[in-house]
Amino acid sequence: MAAVPPPSSAPGGPEAAPSPPLQYSLLLQHLVGEQRRPRAWDPAALGGIPSPPKSEEQKMVERAMESCAFKAALACVGGFVLGGAFGVFTAGIDTNVGFDPKDPYRTPTAKEVLKDMGQRGISYAKNFAIVGAMFSCTECVVESYRGKSDWKNSVISGCITGGAIGFRAGLKAGVIGCGGFAAFSAAIDYYLR
Repeated sequence: MAAVPPPSSAPGGPEAAPSPPLQYSLLLQHLVGEQRRPRAWDPAALGGIPSPPKSEEQKMVERAMESCAFKAALACVGGFVLGGAFGVFTAGIDTNVGFDPKDPYRTPTAKEVLKDMGQRGISYAKNFAIVGAMFSCTECVVESYRGKSDWKNSVISGCITGGAIGFRAGLKAGVIGCGGFAAFSAAIDYYLR
């Protein structure tokens, strides 16, 4: 027995239209182009651990840690530690530590060298602490005032801090300090973000 061929459509009848080819440009527009829709990532939907609601104590601690006073105090302490370490390091590589200009041929004792290193470390620590507290406090105040967290906050607070530090030496030094500190803040913010 012979196999019967499948029936063909009658001549002049409607034929099945072939499916249109997949257009990759349309697909890319939906995946990475302008028609892409942002997705809200919900950790609970992805199998994450849901967090319980925060207690009043947790909310109070969060508010305290996000306050400008806490941020300024933290920057002050961090600046003091970093400045002290930097001061001791620079005193360690300075060849004039413990040097007496009245008697240039006398070798300084270890006590004199350590005393000079300590004085330089404390001096650097105080300066770094003041600059860190001023910058952090002004950045927090500017961010609170503007209601945004972007690179402009650090540039504005850098200008305020640099201008305040430089203004002690005159108007020109204040303007240069403002510009220099703002540029440095912008560069650091650009690098870190």
